[in-house]
Amino acid sequence: METLLEVKNLTTEFPFSRKLSLKAVDDVSFSVKAGEIIGLVGESGCGKSVTSLSVMGLIKYSNGRVSGGQVLMHGRDILSIEEKELRTIRGKKISMIFQEPMMALNPVLRIEDQMLESLLLHVNIPKSEARKKILKMLSNVGIPNPQETAYFYPHQLSGGICQRVMIAMAMSCDPKLLIADEPTTALDVTIQAQILALMRDIQSKYNTGIVLITHDLGIVAEMCSRVLVMYAGKIVEEAKVEELFESPLHPYTKGLLASVPRLGSGIVSLPFIPGNVPDISHKITGCRFKDRCKFISDKCRSDEPELFDMGNDRKCRCWLELD
Repeated sequence: METLLEVKNLTTEFPFSRKLSLKAVDDVSFSVKAGEIIGLVGESGCGKSVTSLSVMGLIKYSNGRVSGGQVLMHGRDILSIEEKELRTIRGKKISMIFQEPMMALNPVLRIEDQMLESLLLHVNIPKSEARKKILKMLSNVGIPNPQETAYFYPHQLSGGICQRVMIAMAMSCDPKLLIADEPTTALDVTIQAQILALMRDIQSKYNTGIVLITHDLGIVAEMCSRVLVMYAGKIVEEAKVEELFESPLHPYTKGLLASVPRLGSGIVSLPFIPGNVPDISHKITGCRFKDRCKFISDKCRSDEPELFDMGNDRKCRCWLELD
């Protein structure tokens, strides 16, 4: 399969003071093939959204900067090209569903005007055809009155409808690669199922590659073929979805899976991972998960593990699994 996106050693920093920068994403590497859905999971604050914004070249608008690595599309580093050319790629070849639709939509433009701008920029069709496509996309994401919704402003719509508008906008130009940052967070279960079905339809019809960022492991199990587990700015485990759920390797992954409720399990109170994600404003020595891990050893305290190749397309950042 064709490789759509290859992220190599991506590092993203935020200035903390004159002399100190915080590494929110630290040496992250992964790839996405055409027609593949990969999941990026982890707790809040682990660097998932920062990774997606860095890939899109949007992190500078959040006062961050990519300080190292490459983001390759068809062998070309899109982080090194001019902003004018990058705008022709964003929305057409690579698109993103943002986590906060009320922040991403322009409050002073009607929904139709916002979607028209993207379509007319990237797709060579008359304005009348573009308007027809807008109504079709709004209908496809489960909006009951697309003609009425198209003439509303974002503040006149609920959070769930705004989320669906954002999804319709991201998919309207049939991108080769779609980054979906918590695309179903504000939606009820019925609409969530519709959106996931629509994403699968887009994937199969256009061979679209999808990076699905979520905290919902049920969605990962249903949608993804491969999973990346992220913790404190680093990838700590990578595996095919079936293998990850059947035999997780990293203690953090085991903790995430153990905390998912299961019907008929007989468990009265769910297990949880003690502690919090480490403060990246302080220097971290050794394994980043050591303070929350019950398998900690002296080596974990002193040396940070690499992302070891475990064979069979599996990787794990843990001394215990290497031993």
